[in-house]
Amino acid sequence: MILAAAQTKPKRGDISSNLLNHYQLIELAVENGANLIAFPELSITGYERENAEELVFTEDDYRIDHLKELSTRYNIVIIAGAPIKIDSKMFIGEFVIAPDDSVSIYTKQFLHEGEDEFFESSFDYNPMIEIENQKISLAICADIDNPLHPENAKKRDTDIYIASIFFSPNGIPNAYNHLQSYAEKHKMNIMMSNFSGESWGSPSAGQSAFWNNKGELVAQMNDSDSGLLLVEKQGNDWESRIVKF
Repeated sequence: MILAAAQTKPKRGDISSNLLNHYQLIELAVENGANLIAFPELSITGYERENAEELVFTEDDYRIDHLKELSTRYNIVIIAGAPIKIDSKMFIGEFVIAPDDSVSIYTKQFLHEGEDEFFESSFDYNPMIEIENQKISLAICADIDNPLHPENAKKRDTDIYIASIFFSPNGIPNAYNHLQSYAEKHKMNIMMSNFSGESWGSPSAGQSAFWNNKGELVAQMNDSDSGLLLVEKQGNDWESRIVKF
């Protein structure tokens, strides 16, 4: 099994450009044998609060149709983030697009201060992915600040925990500390995908990373590149490589 964390530089509110970037990175992940690719928080729009209503996606939004086509064509699971409206409520969410043409939605469970002005939180949309007998759970950004989130993932027998985030240079040390400790405590492999460019008018920290289920940092990207962090399961170990884009 090969997993890819995409590290991207979003263009603020430019959905077409950001989707094109998704397509290119998916193709690159496929060239490198990936079974799954995960993008950062709100990757399709860039991180937005005040403008999210103008950018919002629906559950069956036509704008993800090509992502669905790529997933089916290449047999790859795609996790891509967007503000998503469900039953008139808006969530920080991500589409989980599977090769069988199905789409499920994960919604952020724990919001950052200020996000609740614009978004709802929900525990009702929490799909689990299974690839090669490995159970995969999802998280978005502030979810990882609450230890209940990884605890609940572990109760579901999660093997791999994937966090899509937007963390700044000031916040990334805490993200690293939390994810390393969760990996060690809960014996879960953890992959994290972050932006490397500016979003919401603020810098991102990059440094997308992967920890094994002993809490050891297997690999990380730098703070400025775009591209993929790829990890491949070899028995009980993981091998990594970085492909710049």
